[in-house]
Amino acid sequence: MAKVNPGEFLRQVKTETGKVVWPTRKETVTTGIMVVIMATILGVFFFATDSAFSAIVQALLGLLS
Repeated sequence: MAKVNPGEFLRQVKTETGKVVWPTRKETVTTGIMVVIMATILGVFFFATDSAFSAIVQALLGLLS
């Protein structure tokens, strides 16, 4: 790999950054809201699953005593 001097490197970085298609504010907000909603749904799902398994284990342990 060829070594590039710092000035050339910064020029290449500026050129590549110009090619990036940045999301709009609306897209960013929408995506953020979707992340919060999905994280909440998954949190509730895993809480319910964990609670169900805990109840099953407690019931099974209750049978032993």
